[in-house]
Amino acid sequence: MKAKTFIDSARAVITIEGNAVLELAKQIQPTFDDLCEEIIQLKGKLILMGIGKSGHVAQKISATLSSTGTPSFFIHPTEAAHGDLGMVGKNDAVLIFSNSGETKEIIEILPALKRATANIYTVTNTLHSTISKAGKISLAINAAEEACPLDLAPTSSTTIALVFGDALAISLLEARGFSRDDFAKSHPAGQLGKKLTTLVKDIATIGEMTPIVDQLTSLKDTLIVISEKKLGLTLVEANGEIVGVFTDGDLRRCLNNGVDIENTNIKDIMTANFKSIFGDDLAIDAAEIMEKNKILSLVVKPHEGEKSEFGIITMHQLLESGII
Repeated sequence: MKAKTFIDSARAVITIEGNAVLELAKQIQPTFDDLCEEIIQLKGKLILMGIGKSGHVAQKISATLSSTGTPSFFIHPTEAAHGDLGMVGKNDAVLIFSNSGETKEIIEILPALKRATANIYTVTNTLHSTISKAGKISLAINAAEEACPLDLAPTSSTTIALVFGDALAISLLEARGFSRDDFAKSHPAGQLGKKLTTLVKDIATIGEMTPIVDQLTSLKDTLIVISEKKLGLTLVEANGEIVGVFTDGDLRRCLNNGVDIENTNIKDIMTANFKSIFGDDLAIDAAEIMEKNKILSLVVKPHEGEKSEFGIITMHQLLESGII
């Protein structure tokens, strides 16, 4: 008989943990609403605690909360017992994660925690545990089966705790009306920060470098402008407004159809139905529009009443700047 393969084991783990996550949705009770309402009204910070794997989970959840509009930090219970409890103020709240609800290191500091703040919330696998009974609001989540065949290593239980934390963070994010701009303020660096802070006008070709021709310009003269500006297209203008675009793709179609390049005005062969974006929109939004419409460039336009000039943003510029 063929031994169980690594792939078999992996699929079994994924199936067990996936089922545990789906079951978690059924375990969300009205007390979840109570917890969210308390956190929304909190005047201080939300402090997370946990030991072992629950501690690692709590640290990740705290980081997610902080980056999505809920001020939070993690305190290790052992460190709390040796001075870090001084970081907990009356206006703060403590959210404790403990699968068993009987974690010794946490139980030992519960009296001191209660003196520091009345706002203690708990997430354990049973409402009958010592830690759960100490909570102002207590929630119970549990996995029917650990993915570990020995039923020893926390697997499904830590997975659903992480998912619970994400559910809490996103529920609070939506309730606060937390926006992309808010998110960008706490993520200024790296690739993520660049995507959330780089505007179209920061990388687009705008002003005198933008290829623009009048609608009565001949195709022949238009090609000269396209070649000089080296963007592979030009904007078509009439009475100070952009009324169309003409691209390399349009040129190929003209040549295939035998269009007379000297006696054909660009207005007769331009693309009048073009996509555009404002200069102060996010560059990543330009990328999404291009990908959705399967095009390689967008017209950059000013808001009504603004004196900003028209421009062009291309997929090449987005790639070159690292936005995509």
